[in-house]
Amino acid sequence: MKDGRAGEKAGMLGWSRFAGPLRLTSPRQRSTSACRNVMKKVVLLGSTGSIGTSTLKVAEDLPDQIRLVGLAAGNNGELLLKQTLHHRPEAISLSDPRQARELENTLGTSTRVYAGEEGLLKLATLPSADIVLIAIVGTAGLQPALAAIRAGKDIAVASKEILVMAGEIVMNEARKNGVRVLAVDSEHSAIFQCLDGHAPSSVRALWLTASGGPFRTTPKEEFAAIAVERALQHPSWVMGRKITIDSATLFNKGLEMIEARWLFDIEMARVRVVVHPQSVVHSMVEFVDGSMLAQLSTPDMCLPIQYALTYPARVASQRVQTNLARLGQLTFEDPDRERFPALDLARKAGEIGGTLPAVLNAANEVAVNAFVKRSINFPQIGELVGRVMDRHAVTAHPRLEQILEADAWARQEAATAKL
Repeated sequence: MKDGRAGEKAGMLGWSRFAGPLRLTSPRQRSTSACRNVMKKVVLLGSTGSIGTSTLKVAEDLPDQIRLVGLAAGNNGELLLKQTLHHRPEAISLSDPRQARELENTLGTSTRVYAGEEGLLKLATLPSADIVLIAIVGTAGLQPALAAIRAGKDIAVASKEILVMAGEIVMNEARKNGVRVLAVDSEHSAIFQCLDGHAPSSVRALWLTASGGPFRTTPKEEFAAIAVERALQHPSWVMGRKITIDSATLFNKGLEMIEARWLFDIEMARVRVVVHPQSVVHSMVEFVDGSMLAQLSTPDMCLPIQYALTYPARVASQRVQTNLARLGQLTFEDPDRERFPALDLARKAGEIGGTLPAVLNAANEVAVNAFVKRSINFPQIGELVGRVMDRHAVTAHPRLEQILEADAWARQEAATAKL
């Protein structure tokens, strides 16, 4: 950074070090002047999805702390128009150029309108932005994330694919440019809050909690008959279609394991999963002395979104209220890896690294789409991903183009594979 804030901006990992000569401080070590509420200018990529609409709620709750200067959507031009008229961003973008032109005609000169991949890059590098929140499903957020980092912007990551596919590249670029990569997932936000500057050597394990999904107690012999409609009924969270099915298979948790490996610079062996059906404990850190710290709250994505956008400050909000007495009992159990092979597949991908996590992610996207179209059954999602991974020749420490090639290969392989 050229404004002298590189040391402060390096604090996204919660560790006592960042990269090279930079030295981190934890949130509690920061001066009070560093924690005063300041206006954050935010670009939101994926404004019409579930994370995007929750982010808009947070911005509406905190008009003195958050200003949305850029909004990007897929093809929902009607909703993007409503959001634009309400929040008055400097610039917006749509995937479809035709819809973008229609929006431009409607808005006149009040807001700059972009389209396609170029539009995402324009918004990701918007000069006025302090932070770019990336909530685009799939791989479309990777290039904008790198562009934002190279432009000196902090990024808040809600798109798992960014760190699953290219965690090594993204985190190296963040170190090089002295910017923060902040977690939006509730699990990673919880870990970040619990770490609070503790050194990696003090950590025995990071514990990601999983609700267990709708089929936590369903016998394995019934899995083949699971319908798409049942897989879309998550017991704790309201989310988009892809992530809801990933939660049912536990692929969502597997991808989060790989994310945590990169976000917190810790090897896969120390990233673990425990099933917690109530979804109140969002994740935990176990320290070498046996102590465990956990972050608890009623399930609501507005809380981790707010923390990412207002960090390092904690800003008052009435949106999330947690009554422990009313919640009653909190329970934990080991995941069943036989019924849910996604966790072992993700661990394998994370331990081997290279291009294999990109292959895991791409094959899973194709498999989920095939399940939604009823071309394969529920357990065949994991079978298909495992088969594609077994056929892949891994490239270690890949360049970005090699990651994208592996992604394309995996999609083709998964689309043509016979089960």
